[in-house]
Amino acid sequence: MSREYLKKATLTAKSDASEVHETVKTILADIEAGGDAKAMEYAAKFDRYDGNVMLTAQEIEAAAALVPEKLKADIRFAHANVKRFAEAQKATVSDVEVEIVPGMIAGQKAIPVDAAGCYVPGGRYSHIASAIMTVTTAKVAGCHHITACSPPRPGVGVAPAIIYAANLCGADKIMALGGVQGVAAMTFGLFGLPKANILVGPGNQFVAEAKRILFGRVGIDMIAGPTDSLILADATADAHIVATDLVSQAEHGYNSPVWLVTDDRVLAEKVMAMVPDLIDDLPEVNRENAAAAWRDYAEVIVCADREEMAACSDDYAPEHLTVQAEDLNWWLDRLTCYGSLFLGEETTVSYGDKATGTNHVLPTSGAANYTGGLSVHKYMKIVTWQRATRDGAKAVAEATARISRLEGMEGHARAADVRLAKYFPDEEFDLTANG
Repeated sequence: MSREYLKKATLTAKSDASEVHETVKTILADIEAGGDAKAMEYAAKFDRYDGNVMLTAQEIEAAAALVPEKLKADIRFAHANVKRFAEAQKATVSDVEVEIVPGMIAGQKAIPVDAAGCYVPGGRYSHIASAIMTVTTAKVAGCHHITACSPPRPGVGVAPAIIYAANLCGADKIMALGGVQGVAAMTFGLFGLPKANILVGPGNQFVAEAKRILFGRVGIDMIAGPTDSLILADATADAHIVATDLVSQAEHGYNSPVWLVTDDRVLAEKVMAMVPDLIDDLPEVNRENAAAAWRDYAEVIVCADREEMAACSDDYAPEHLTVQAEDLNWWLDRLTCYGSLFLGEETTVSYGDKATGTNHVLPTSGAANYTGGLSVHKYMKIVTWQRATRDGAKAVAEATARISRLEGMEGHARAADVRLAKYFPDEEFDLTANG
């Protein structure tokens, strides 16, 4: 395979995992032992906030009054799209009942988890869209209790637009608590909350590590790293749009990788020439992130042809994958590893991040090799059941007894034996392992 790197990353998107792990482990243990009071201590230390942790109806109403009507309309628009898509996803899951053999019936049921904890980032950026993505899908899935948790800003509290969005989308409780302490409060059922069955939503490396440590005790959507994006572009692509899209994703964070894969060197060189000026034109707070991400983590790769481009993309398994190339249906059929796919210049990752309807909580750091993003399915347990007539279970009991004895599991075999003896007392069965 022929891949030429016109730009190679000097760093990889990994934090000092051991240091973060020990810090988070200590905080979780402290809060589990100390309860509400200890969570409040950490809130005072890290959030520098001493207001209500659990927002009242009056505070939610007051926050909504601060949100401009045009922004409210945009939030309602995005919520409607996410809800519509989530409902379509839920329709793909149905209860099943099938007669395996005559008289032996097995089935499946889709049952939503009881309590969901939705973390909504609110530090450098107020992630209004994350409130929409996480709370809406939990509501459509049928969770009985949904908590939205977002870090407050010192002396201000949670961003009013986040509060408005979480309330609109169906959160039962909105909590002003950030970072590990917020995740811990939802997991341990602090401040009067039910203990969360699942934790979802993006967050910084400390939030991600808290979810990693707690996984197993609660469900999580995924173990997330820094957001990443890859663009596949051929000679027909608009270099300015490609460069703009790369920069738009690099602003997520200093360690957010962006990659361009192309079979056209001229396009690659144009894009590389444009990116620095586009970054310089950003507001300062965005510019710092984008500049570092482009400098240290970005890559530009020239491949021999589109098949090589597709193979390269599948190797990276990006969180966001954009195709700006001819024959979009070919790419849709060929590509296999991505969190969410954006086909053609007419769409962009930014649309999916904010308002299209597909979810923006997606697998990062190559996890798209084995999982998809957040959906109603993440909140649902697919469980199975069975029932049988005595005649229907007869052949199953015989097979179970023989297989169990072959495995050396005599107790399992006898559970089948007693039923055969009870239901068919006049029949003889060869239930030995050797048949």
